[in-house]
Amino acid sequence: MDKMPRFVLWICSKFNKEQIEFIVKELSAVLNNQSDIKPKDDFKEKNPNYRDFYVDPAPPLTESKKNSSH
Repeated sequence: MDKMPRFVLWICSKFNKEQIEFIVKELSAVLNNQSDIKPKDDFKEKNPNYRDFYVDPAPPLTESKKNSSH
């Protein structure tokens, strides 16, 4: 079972109809940007490698391999 249907099932098992209607109203306000609460930013999920880099510990070569193989 997917996470979302399980989440809906969990909500229905924990809250009564009035509470669920309140949750839906509040979530609608969030989706319509009418709330101070903002949804999770999914930028990292869409771009997993953004700024995912590391510095190479080895220093760069100062002379080419052709010159050093005399």
